[in-house]
Amino acid sequence: MKIIASILMFCFVLFSCSEDKDDTISQANLTFNFTHNWDGVEVSNVNFNTIQYTNANGEQLSIERLRYLISRITFQNSNNEVFTINSYKLIDVTNNKNLSFTPTTTIPSGTYKSLSFTFGFNNDDNYNFNYPDLNSTSWNVPEMLGGGYHFMQLEGKFMDNTATETGFAYHTIRAVDNSGATPIFQDTFFEVDLGAVTISNNAVFNIEMNIAEWFKNPNTWDLNVLNNMLMPNYNAQIMMFENGQNVFNLKSVNQ
Repeated sequence: MKIIASILMFCFVLFSCSEDKDDTISQANLTFNFTHNWDGVEVSNVNFNTIQYTNANGEQLSIERLRYLISRITFQNSNNEVFTINSYKLIDVTNNKNLSFTPTTTIPSGTYKSLSFTFGFNNDDNYNFNYPDLNSTSWNVPEMLGGGYHFMQLEGKFMDNTATETGFAYHTIRAVDNSGATPIFQDTFFEVDLGAVTISNNAVFNIEMNIAEWFKNPNTWDLNVLNNMLMPNYNAQIMMFENGQNVFNLKSVNQ
């Protein structure tokens, strides 16, 4: 019996050691989950179409559509080696699509000083390629505004200063000033730096957007003044770009 017990104990230790070695893998599969809130209150499409949120300017509003584009998820290690997932996703909160996705590209395990992604498309991605899936979802920007694609569509209704329910369309694109003989463009895509991360196994990154930030920091947004026709509004696009810098946050990592 002692011999049998010893064999069983040996097998248990061997199996445990084998499991320990599997805790760290050389290449990790990654999943990205996107959640949304209004200053900490969860927002999903079940909360749409009801005026229930108050922005920093004191206006009550609803959300009826929210979708936005992310691209080029990038990891940079302490040696400044960069690992990029060269793909994009249209996060569609309205239709509950692409809120979670797992790229086919794997990333080496290790410690990275930054995890980032591009909000929208950079100029090369925006203008050098044709994306049938984005074309089919009315994501294009008119040629008179420079072409390419939207970065975000946030739409809803708000109570204006006459207590009338009024629609708004907070659409972000590359800024263009058409007031002169030659259009002037300003880049408004931006890199979202989610900070340092360590990957030891297949990982799930939980990323959250605080929708309220689009209306308050550093520019307090007055929907009575800026509610529609914002795509050709150069200054409005710059303000949106500035307000977007603090919208996203890495909530947690599961692995």
